[in-house]
Amino acid sequence: MIRQISIALTLSSLIFSTALGQEWARKMFHQTEHDFGTVARGAKVEHEFVLSNIFLEDVHIASVRSSCSCTTPRIKNAWLKTYEKGAVVATYNAEAFRGRKGATITVTLDKPFPAEVQLHVKANICDNVELVPGSVQLGSVEQGQPAERKITVRHTGRYAWQIRKVESTNPHITATFAPTGGLGRSGSYDLRVRLDENAPVGYVKDHLMLITNDRWNAQIPVPVEGRVLPALTVSPASLFMGVVEPGQKVTKQLIVRGTKPFRILSIRCDDDSFEFETADSLDDPKRLHVIPVTFFAGQDAGKVTKTIRIETDQATALPELAAYAVVSIP
Repeated sequence: MIRQISIALTLSSLIFSTALGQEWARKMFHQTEHDFGTVARGAKVEHEFVLSNIFLEDVHIASVRSSCSCTTPRIKNAWLKTYEKGAVVATYNAEAFRGRKGATITVTLDKPFPAEVQLHVKANICDNVELVPGSVQLGSVEQGQPAERKITVRHTGRYAWQIRKVESTNPHITATFAPTGGLGRSGSYDLRVRLDENAPVGYVKDHLMLITNDRWNAQIPVPVEGRVLPALTVSPASLFMGVVEPGQKVTKQLIVRGTKPFRILSIRCDDDSFEFETADSLDDPKRLHVIPVTFFAGQDAGKVTKTIRIETDQATALPELAAYAVVSIP
């Protein structure tokens, strides 16, 4: 009897330790479940399960796997340092499946400790509504320029299916629709989607909602993806000059790109330890400017962080740039 009690206590302890061992990994995920809702056949739908490294140690996602071929998972940023974010992206295969489907995604981590986290997705694939292609792909759009794309919404059913209206949660995305054929037992619509010229810089990852007369599938989401490119960019986004000794100088390069030729009017910094090579060629209008930046290390050890400001002849202003170096006494 004593031996049986000892074995039971040992097993309970192991189960409890295992649960605690998984909990540290689960805490990093912002959510562990997602419902895609009703999805049209052929639609490209995906969801990012975001996680943040809240620990001092580096975190590594070793692998992901799905319990169902209806969902394909992939890792976005496998290695995460402290406070860095990553994601497990779940893509739903709405082309090959019908009806209600769900999947469990198992995320395996091996650093700093072995652990597994389970994520859950589900969706209802609407068999009689199809998107061709499966999403609205806006592509790369220059800032200040509108973009328009068209997709086809097909219906195959036993009644006069109709789109009543299209709703958008993004004020910069609008859509119009018009029938392409008869609206009897089967129908087809052209859906024209427009991104206006005031859309902010960055990735577009949104959806439109088709409101239909089908009481069972009254709302059908349409994914919209794209990217608005800034008129001017500078890289790197922050300039690290390196670890240098007192009195040493080091030169790195900034690259400024534009969607059309432009001139650089001035380059300024709030500290004399940073100097810029302002050759005459910078005055020539062109789409790409290479700017050498030289840092002169002082005698004091420590981290030096300053701000660089670049002015051009374009209406779009470049963001301020952080430049930093570490002065180390050998």
